Amino acid sequence: MVQYYWKYMRVQDGVNALAQDTLFEGQAAQPLAARLRPDTLEEFVGQQHLLGEGKVLRRLIESDRISSMIFWGPPGVGKTTLARIIAGRTRAAFIDFSAVTSGIREIRAVMTRAEENVRFGEKTIVFVDEIHRFNKAQQDAFLPFVEKGSIILIGATTENPSFEINGALLSRCKVFVLQALRPEDLFLLLRRALSDERGFGGQRIHIEEELVERIAVFANGDARAALSTLEMVVLNGETDDSGAVTVTPETLEQCTSKRSLLYDKGGEEHYNLISALHKSMRNSDPDAAVYWLARMLEAGEDPLYVARRVVRFASEDVGLADPRALEVAVAAYQACHFIGMPECTVHLTQAVVYLSMAPKSNALYLAYDRARKDALEQLAEPVPLNIRNAPTRLMKELGYGAGYQYAHNAPDKLTDMQCLPDSLEGRAYYRPTEQGVEARYGERLRQIKAWKAQRRAEKGT
Repeated sequence: MVQYYWKYMRVQDGVNALAQDTLFEGQAAQPLAARLRPDTLEEFVGQQHLLGEGKVLRRLIESDRISSMIFWGPPGVGKTTLARIIAGRTRAAFIDFSAVTSGIREIRAVMTRAEENVRFGEKTIVFVDEIHRFNKAQQDAFLPFVEKGSIILIGATTENPSFEINGALLSRCKVFVLQALRPEDLFLLLRRALSDERGFGGQRIHIEEELVERIAVFANGDARAALSTLEMVVLNGETDDSGAVTVTPETLEQCTSKRSLLYDKGGEEHYNLISALHKSMRNSDPDAAVYWLARMLEAGEDPLYVARRVVRFASEDVGLADPRALEVAVAAYQACHFIGMPECTVHLTQAVVYLSMAPKSNALYLAYDRARKDALEQLAEPVPLNIRNAPTRLMKELGYGAGYQYAHNAPDKLTDMQCLPDSLEGRAYYRPTEQGVEARYGERLRQIKAWKAQRRAEKGT
């Protein structure tokens, strides 16, 4: 059986064309991360939960029983590298496909080639980098070929597949979650780069082990970032007359003075961090809440977005346990609106700390949820006649407003008038907690219900 490996495929005038290496390819210096790209599972660093001895993905690769799959993980953890290793281990044609530069036309061209391979009894693996960038129509174009088995699809994404990949396509793929690399994994990778001939093995590089460890931590689980940082500090190191390079702490500090935080305001990490902020406040942990707040703001998040989430939290998780919570949250939003970054960070911090320390109640959230359920199930329930407006004579003749009791005219400012539809009479949507000020609201509600029950009993209704 013939084995093919295509680095990438392009389509020109509807004709598949294999990309060719140029005469001068390889003469230009490649980045360190590209030169050190692993070719085997033995060289691959990290993901032991998937690739350790006896683990499921390793067994699939070694037995050449690959099925359609999605690699989901943060940048720089080896998604593309792993796909290339699979290409080298499998008896199948391999097509490297970019979701950034390709459309439906290119997809169809690739599928045509895959169908031709099927007729010769050959499998085709199609690797799609950044598959989440494809829209629904583009993703749908893969579906019939995956279903027929014409291709084995391997997609790579930094975004949650549940949100970004069509359910039909996702159901036919096994999702493997790749984790951010540990500092110790990155340390081993960096030491390999310093000793491997493909890296700096042919040069004399003097760098303290502590500095290598600092680079590993700085990379935040990203192998590409770790190798790029190492390359930068070596290229900017002090070179003596013999050609030896010395990397000093000062060099490292200069090269890493501005850290790029892992944060995509429209992606998975965005939702992870706002969730972390929300849940830290709910758990009454002001320290954690302020940390997650800082993570978002320093990464460039819009402070008004955070402020809106804080306003929501004030009613959803504090509510009437502390009625001032909403005032503080709205005031923080207003401050962010007319002051902006970076001055408004202190206002958001004040609101976040206040809400973290406030007594908690989700009674308002649950009240609406209960009412919503009844509202959706009984959309046609008529409004009782006694609380309908009667602006015309006809409406009055039809009984609109009949029996309406104006509470302000009552001695206790209370009436026993029924306001819910008959089918929902007695429903209790709002159920106060005993937290904070809400305990007083609960006592007031119990008094009101007791008063109404007594009046109705006296009337025999």
